[in-house]
Amino acid sequence: MTPAKLLDFMRHHSLAVQASVSGTAAPQAAVVGFVVTDRFELFFDTLETTRKVWNLRRNPQIAFVIGGQTSGDERTVQYEGLADEPAGAELTRLKELYFKAFPDGPERQRWAGITYVRARPTWIRYSDFNRTPPQIVEFTAGELGAAG
Repeated sequence: MTPAKLLDFMRHHSLAVQASVSGTAAPQAAVVGFVVTDRFELFFDTLETTRKVWNLRRNPQIAFVIGGQTSGDERTVQYEGLADEPAGAELTRLKELYFKAFPDGPERQRWAGITYVRARPTWIRYSDFNRTPPQIVEFTAGELGAAG
């Protein structure tokens, strides 16, 4: 598994389970629609009233699970990173990519309280249990940055 193949796998998915940590250190998860950039940034929209936004504003640590939703396909990506709410040119760049994948995105940006979240990876693990023995490959942020 190379970083390029990892990126390709991630781009074949549009939904992920996203997890954050509450103010009482409880795990909380939700399904989000996302896009991934060439730098392995994940980007999604949500409402500012959601638990994920409240959690991430207190503690920017974020995790995702991508894949594993198709019966018989046991390939997944576990993603850990740090979240922020981009602004200016960065937000414009990310929204352009997001709106290509989610054509209803421009309409949602008019909703009261719409918020955009970007995650930057600190660690990613790709697991392929379709193979014997399974393939499990880990990437650090530095390794992914060198590839992007």
